[in-house]
Amino acid sequence: MSLADLLYPRKCPFCACLLPEEEPGDICPACRRDLPWTRGGGKTKGSFFSLCVSPLTYAGKAREALLRFKFRGRRAYARCFGRLMADCVRENVPWELHTVSYVPLHWLRFRKRGYSQSRLLAGAVAAELGLPCAPLLRKTRAVRPLSGMGAGDRRRAAVSGAFAFRPSAEGAAAGKNVLLTDDVVISGATLSECSRVLLTAGAERVVCVTLCRPAEGGKQGFVC
Repeated sequence: MSLADLLYPRKCPFCACLLPEEEPGDICPACRRDLPWTRGGGKTKGSFFSLCVSPLTYAGKAREALLRFKFRGRRAYARCFGRLMADCVRENVPWELHTVSYVPLHWLRFRKRGYSQSRLLAGAVAAELGLPCAPLLRKTRAVRPLSGMGAGDRRRAAVSGAFAFRPSAEGAAAGKNVLLTDDVVISGATLSECSRVLLTAGAERVVCVTLCRPAEGGKQGFVC
């Protein structure tokens, strides 16, 4: 056992229990058995993205872990989450992918939080898949959280025009299949708007991956 293991022992991000040295992976056996896994990768199609896949349902320990990652500075969770997302892509996405990008934060929110959870996930997913990770998008205006907006039409209106292609990334998406990452998809409005911008910039196809999605049969549907 290394000094780093003694000082920073491995913990399951979903229940915080210590992982035995001989335990493979980043998740304890109980959570690997009991987490709210989606069926078939939780696949759905959107207005501008060809497919969105998610390994977990936004419920229980998965939801709690994601909130700690997003709002309580648990940046180290990105490696475990990225592996789950990359595995979900390998198992459920039929197209060759060329580059990974992410849904960006507005600079005001980034300054307040100190990091972008979507960028951390994108880097972890890209590393697992052996793909480059590129910041292709920027958020042009702040949008209040979509979680309280209810219907999909209101969500679509809120994010319309809120994203733009980065001038410094000119040509980076042309003719490529882009894998777009985010932490959770609820209505699909944000992913659809980002995908529209990427397609306008010349991307051949946009595929999305998030850690979580709503439970099947939930009240909030996807933008299709």
